[in-house]
Amino acid sequence: MALKRPGGPRPPMRKKEPDHRINELIKVPEVRLVGDNVEQGVYPTRKALELADELELDLVEISPNAVPPVCKIIDYSKFVYEQKKKQKEIKANAKQTVIKEIRFGPNSGDHDFDFKLKHAIKFLENGEKVRAYVHFKGRAIVHKDQGEILLLRFAQALEDYGKVELLPKLEGKRMFLTVAPKAPKK
Repeated sequence: MALKRPGGPRPPMRKKEPDHRINELIKVPEVRLVGDNVEQGVYPTRKALELADELELDLVEISPNAVPPVCKIIDYSKFVYEQKKKQKEIKANAKQTVIKEIRFGPNSGDHDFDFKLKHAIKFLENGEKVRAYVHFKGRAIVHKDQGEILLLRFAQALEDYGKVELLPKLEGKRMFLTVAPKAPKK
């Protein structure tokens, strides 16, 4: 006995549409042809398709918004592979911003402050942002000024290693301060 899916049979799988229009999918009357092994210029689409067929390659629409659209005669699968390779390379070179958090209490002692300051310096030297915050528990919120003084003292101690991006700001039960690393000197 076959199991029935709720809602009826599964719809047929649809092929993924290509990212670019190729060959017969290009419906405009004329195209601007560019490429290595072809004379550049504006051609009727039929003529451009014939040229691509002669070279046993594909006519690929590169820039559909141009007037007339720009097409290139290339091997489409190789073109898609190159595009994916470029995207992967761009993604690999993109720098991720890392934000390290340091938590204080409104009555943090000097030793605790110095200990966390050393960590913040290490983070900034590694090129990471530091987000320090004072967490107020219960009625400690009435001492907001103590938290702000603590964060300003923290920012002043980090002056040589980073620049303050966001001055102390109260959000709910937390007061935040964000410090970004200074750009390395060339």
